[in-house]
Amino acid sequence: MPRIYLSAPDIGQAELNNVLEAFSTNWIAPVGPHIEAFEKEFAIAVGSPHAVALSSGTAALHLALRLAGVGAGDEVLCSSLTFVASAAPITYLGAKPVFIDSEEQSWNIDPAIVTDVIERKAKAGRAPKALVLVHLYGQSADINPIKACCDKHGVKLIEDAAEALGATYHDKAPGSIGLAGIHSFNGNKIITTSGGGMLVTADAELARQARFLATQARDAAPHYQHSTIGYNYRLSNVCAGIGRGQLSQLKQKVARRRAHFDAYATAFKNIPGITMQPEAPWGKSTRWLTCLLVDPKKAKVAREDLRLGLEKLDIESRPIWKPLHQQPIFSGTEYCGRGVSDKLFEQGLCVPSGSGMSDADRAKVIDGMLQMLTK
Repeated sequence: MPRIYLSAPDIGQAELNNVLEAFSTNWIAPVGPHIEAFEKEFAIAVGSPHAVALSSGTAALHLALRLAGVGAGDEVLCSSLTFVASAAPITYLGAKPVFIDSEEQSWNIDPAIVTDVIERKAKAGRAPKALVLVHLYGQSADINPIKACCDKHGVKLIEDAAEALGATYHDKAPGSIGLAGIHSFNGNKIITTSGGGMLVTADAELARQARFLATQARDAAPHYQHSTIGYNYRLSNVCAGIGRGQLSQLKQKVARRRAHFDAYATAFKNIPGITMQPEAPWGKSTRWLTCLLVDPKKAKVAREDLRLGLEKLDIESRPIWKPLHQQPIFSGTEYCGRGVSDKLFEQGLCVPSGSGMSDADRAKVIDGMLQMLTK
């Protein structure tokens, strides 16, 4: 039997048709009709006036931070429970990350801690330059109280919505509320372009500057002239064609992932020590990955035993993100929290939930887990 992956790409005929069109018209460079169309369609999908297609979500975050004015020595607050790419671009600019703990209601950054940190630092005359607010595993953070505090103290709010395309925060899309939002189209995301990302913003000038910097910051001249350092960050027309096909199926892909989550939740509802990731009252989660907690004192197995048992069945599963304040590369970095993200990491497990996963494969995962949990 083939291996069951955590979140494999889910590709269809529309994507192939767009790729063939790009090849047949020779639009394979980081320019072309698919890019322009993808940006327009994506902006509409997330309710943001401007979208800039880029080579990765990391590139989008790097540009957003630079255009927010982040520079050497600045402090940038960042969710601790997230992938390293949420914080790495802060260091590209010589700035210093300050990691903030999660709350238990959504596993996202704790608004009370954020507010306390910003107020304390502002009172001392050193308000953070920006905040990278991550929307984790398809669930929006509680944005409004965080944005209110950021606006009060001039902290630029940048939303990392790499895992939350298709989610909602009240009646808005995560990523469309701050100064800029970033999305990822890596192979395991809700939609994929094989590799790629998008920066969205309501600021027309910021979008213009992002395109300028993403194309090596070439000045308007018949020759190659450059007055500032730029980057090679634009998405190819081929990848944009894949993204357009994927985006047209966004609702169906989200619905499928939510169905996987519901099936797992039903299967484990009476199993001691198993707790599914909650869905916060302020918005709908995409359930990008199905995440659960394994309490070793109540369950018959520990999280790692469960993961290793699934691996023996050729089923991929992973611990949830190791908090960034625990990462060796950020040793000594300031962290503000109460240990919530540490506990979530110790007990958290992500199980297969890709939109292309069959019911039969899901049943195999569930059966394998139940055998370990009930033996």
